[in-house]
Amino acid sequence: MSQRKVSGDAGRATIRDVAEQAGVSVASVSRVLSGNYPVSEELRRRVMKVVRDLDYVTNAHARSLAGGGTPTVAILMDNITGAAFAHVAKGVEGAATLRGWLSLVGTTGNDPERELALVNLMRQQGVAAVVLLGGAYDQDEYQLRMARFARSLDAAGSRLVLVGRPSLEGDVPATTVDYDNEGGAYAMASHLLSAGHREVLVLPGHAGLSTAQGRLRGAQRAFEAYGVTFDPGMVRHGPYDDQHGYRAVEQALRDGPAFTAVLAGTDVVAAGAMQALRAAGLRVPEDVSIVGYDDIPLASQLTPQLTTVHVPYEEMGRVALRAVADLREGGGGRRKGIDGDHLVLGTHVVVRNSVRPPTRP
Repeated sequence: MSQRKVSGDAGRATIRDVAEQAGVSVASVSRVLSGNYPVSEELRRRVMKVVRDLDYVTNAHARSLAGGGTPTVAILMDNITGAAFAHVAKGVEGAATLRGWLSLVGTTGNDPERELALVNLMRQQGVAAVVLLGGAYDQDEYQLRMARFARSLDAAGSRLVLVGRPSLEGDVPATTVDYDNEGGAYAMASHLLSAGHREVLVLPGHAGLSTAQGRLRGAQRAFEAYGVTFDPGMVRHGPYDDQHGYRAVEQALRDGPAFTAVLAGTDVVAAGAMQALRAAGLRVPEDVSIVGYDDIPLASQLTPQLTTVHVPYEEMGRVALRAVADLREGGGGRRKGIDGDHLVLGTHVVVRNSVRPPTRP
């Protein structure tokens, strides 16, 4: 019986222990374990016997940094409970699994500093890609620091992928997978306007978030196209949660302005707005119409079912992972003009039961 001799922490065998007992160099052990280099059958058997005897476990992180092992993709999102983000993450993870990749998920809590810190941490960990989900922050320092991280990831053979947010400014090595955010809001606002609504309470999201800015621009363009004056006083900024929808509608009902429809920035915000209307004794859509954005499962579960904008979130996740995998398989991030690639998926209105013409002119 061979004697187990280890020098690692807490009795864990190291690659040096394997090399010593097998009577070969550390480099030879590494070649056998990686499977990326031709070795003799006799060498392979000798090394693998010692690996079994010592119960040696390969350091997957070290192999990843060396270009071997299982690639890992880091998925960073604002809130892990958000249905839209969850569907993107599902698409990324599903596509990663098909390729034998691992997925990590981190949350930023809507904090740009935490997002930057997590990107930097993933860069240090040597992940194959960092996928950022959701809107970006309209801050110069944030843009500059994120661009630096993108270049650093690229230099290390990794990739920054932006999903559902604008590309970084300048010549930055990052891939963007976006959707027609502004176009979806334009179509949704047009749907309300075509039904006869002119007094529309708009809840686009946080003022500094790119997603909210795009949705507000889309609504404004629709009003302009219909020849209707857009009143900035009808806009209420806030987070993408049901509490904001509830409070914004509750306040507008109490203090004004009067409205016949609510254009919510997300389906979740629309759900909160619906609750506030019901609490005030108002019916949807008989008294007030409501529309959302995202088309998450909640939209079809509400009563009445919510008219909303469908965003192909899961497909965006799959496209994002495929883009990164194609780069790695192609041998680098600067082939075929991929730098600055901005892939845009379409959106469309899903008409359900939450809109009727206004009861007052």
